[in-house]
Amino acid sequence: MFDTMTMVKAFGWFCGALLIYLLINWAGESLYAMDAGGHGEEGEEHTMGYAIEVADSGEGAEAEEDTGPAFEEVFASADAASGEKVFGKCKACHKLDGTDGTGPHLNGVVNRAIGGVAGFGYSDAMASHGGEWTPEALSEFLANPKGYMNGTKMSFAGLRKIEDRADVIAYLQSAQ
Repeated sequence: MFDTMTMVKAFGWFCGALLIYLLINWAGESLYAMDAGGHGEEGEEHTMGYAIEVADSGEGAEAEEDTGPAFEEVFASADAASGEKVFGKCKACHKLDGTDGTGPHLNGVVNRAIGGVAGFGYSDAMASHGGEWTPEALSEFLANPKGYMNGTKMSFAGLRKIEDRADVIAYLQSAQ
């Protein structure tokens, strides 16, 4: 049953399958290569894109960046109804019914002392910060909580849009 010819055929099939596998692997790597595509030597850095030359205006560092509208302007036209929708992101940790959840309750948070809810276990950074939650301070904190107050327990990444921050602060102010 297992004579020499059968063994040679089995070895031939094995080598043929290996060859097909290697060819398919090579073709796939060629089509979907993530490297520089063989342009230059290995280890050489390559710029992926085109450089666009821009004429220097001559003003240098005096040019002011356009940072968008000021918070006060956006807050003046804030929509509390939209802020209620944005507050959905906060509901996992904060409540508006006067009871604490994972985070302190937010009843009357606008113009309240920072770390001012009695009986809540604030982080050392929050408890020692001082000041009060003005709409401007809330906006800065909600933009990047860990950047505003290093050491805070609040793990929320923040609200990047200034309109969202203004709306949620208007909602919190109306819910007092």
